[in-house]
Amino acid sequence: MSKAVIKLVSTVAKDVVSIADQIKTIANTINVKSEGPIPLPTKTISQTTRKTPCGDGSHTYERWEMRIHKRLIIIDGSEPALRQIMRIKVPDTVHIEISLAG
Repeated sequence: MSKAVIKLVSTVAKDVVSIADQIKTIANTINVKSEGPIPLPTKTISQTTRKTPCGDGSHTYERWEMRIHKRLIIIDGSEPALRQIMRIKVPDTVHIEISLAG
């Protein structure tokens, strides 16, 4: 049987966890074998800028940081499970990538 690999990516950790929990409960209610959610390493993007646009004044800096959270879920590729997963209301902050592996 083929397996569906579901990758969740977001900058908001709470949204990723809630979507992963919903997918996990769908897999449990349909009795489909599932693995995960497997946390992947969080990517941190940081940017340091000067507060003043010109070179005058004190040397003060602002530090901006964005974290990208990822989760991986592997389930058996049954059609009813995948149909219900496609019906989940996903916030705009979460990107879902589903790929079928044979």
